[in-house]
Amino acid sequence: MKITYTIIFFILGTCMGSFFTVVGLRLPKKKDFIKGKSHCDNCDHELSLLDMVPILSYLFLGRRCRYCHEKIDGLSTYMEFFTGILYALAFYTFGLSSELFIALGIVSLLSTLSVSDISYYIIPDEVLIFFSGYFLIVEAISEGVIVTLQHLLSGIILFAFMYGIMLLGNKLFKKETLGGGDIKLMFVVGLVLNPFLGIVSIFIASFLALPISLLILWKDKKNLVPFGPFLLIGFLLIYFTRLDMKMIIDFIKSI
Repeated sequence: MKITYTIIFFILGTCMGSFFTVVGLRLPKKKDFIKGKSHCDNCDHELSLLDMVPILSYLFLGRRCRYCHEKIDGLSTYMEFFTGILYALAFYTFGLSSELFIALGIVSLLSTLSVSDISYYIIPDEVLIFFSGYFLIVEAISEGVIVTLQHLLSGIILFAFMYGIMLLGNKLFKKETLGGGDIKLMFVVGLVLNPFLGIVSIFIASFLALPISLLILWKDKKNLVPFGPFLLIGFLLIYFTRLDMKMIIDFIKSI
């Protein structure tokens, strides 16, 4: 039965991944992502339901538009598969629990912001506000008001910590080192993780981002590297592995 539900969550995740891609691409451009019709980016032809079946349409159409036969950008398909896998993993890890709803929120946030940050170097405030409310509501229902207020304080602390890192980085490198979206994103992370684990997620993100950033800088000669997805991957890794302070302290002592 667990395998059946895991498959269902994978299918749900692929559908949601398609929607998150649309949000990530349209919201920064102030386009309607609810009522706006999907269309081919090359010929502008409106797509039918058969053209938008997650993953399968992309494969069966040979990665080309049914109408103009131009190659289709695979971003949506990659995000569908990526989100489907993480939705399935979330259910397999947490089962039907309040933790599952938090995990699905983290995956959804990661999928949406990865698209917008990688495509436009933008982390929309609307997305951060929505998921801030989402996490607070889930925590208030499952853990009570007092614990939710503690999470809110954690968010404020991590926001201030990230803001301090930005000020220090700007002073050392004489240029903008962090975007405002990254700072506000850490507030959302703090609504789930305590300040210590939130700081650990920043170190994980920096460790993951360094080699990829060097590659991007070497290949494209750009000074801009989207840091938001790395912050969220660090966030996701800590939550999905149930990492806590005791585990970290024990690891440090064992070195």
